[in-house]
Amino acid sequence: MPQTPHVERHFTASEVVRDVVIGMSDGLTVPFALAAGLSGAVASTGIVVTAGLAEVAAGSVAMGLGGYLAARGDAEHYISERKREAQEVKDIPEKEAHEVAEVLEQYGLTPQESAPIVTALRQRPEAWIDFMMRFELGLEEPHPGRASKSAATIAGAYIVGGLIPLCPYMLIDHAHRALFFSIGITLTALFVFGFVKGKFTGTKPVRSAFQTVIIGGLAAAVAFTIAKLIA
Repeated sequence: MPQTPHVERHFTASEVVRDVVIGMSDGLTVPFALAAGLSGAVASTGIVVTAGLAEVAAGSVAMGLGGYLAARGDAEHYISERKREAQEVKDIPEKEAHEVAEVLEQYGLTPQESAPIVTALRQRPEAWIDFMMRFELGLEEPHPGRASKSAATIAGAYIVGGLIPLCPYMLIDHAHRALFFSIGITLTALFVFGFVKGKFTGTKPVRSAFQTVIIGGLAAAVAFTIAKLIA
């Protein structure tokens, strides 16, 4: 009797999703709060759009650069730790072999069961170093080009998120009226984004959606209130 082959489906784009979450969450929240704050002080949508676009441009560059530097830092840290681990494997192999056994013990293997694994790894220095990097230090080798990809993803997500609350101000000529449409569109976008984020990150989607809406709404409310008090 033919059997359906077992196919494992694992989500492997966690780094991309993380970058999208970082860029989109800030992109939706910060320009939304800025536009709401300006709407409390001015009636001209031109001022709101100009300031909003300037913030989106500056914010996307800053966020993208931050993502690039963070990814570069991760890559440099991995290279540095791998060099150190390779040196230790060369200089103090007995100590490193003992550390392999300790790692395997954490997974329930007895010294007798782990001995042949330790012996096999000692005959394969690169595999030994890979094992120590992953299971002792918890470090995965960053993908080539990760820094540039991270910067582009974060910046792009920030721009997309930032344009959503500004769209009503581009179509309506009065800031106060545009604000109500911006609130509706942005809170809807925050809800959808939070729901999707929850799906990908393994948290409860509805809970994630409401948390995202509350955070974005509070930021905009605070900015609007402060602008009203100052104006």
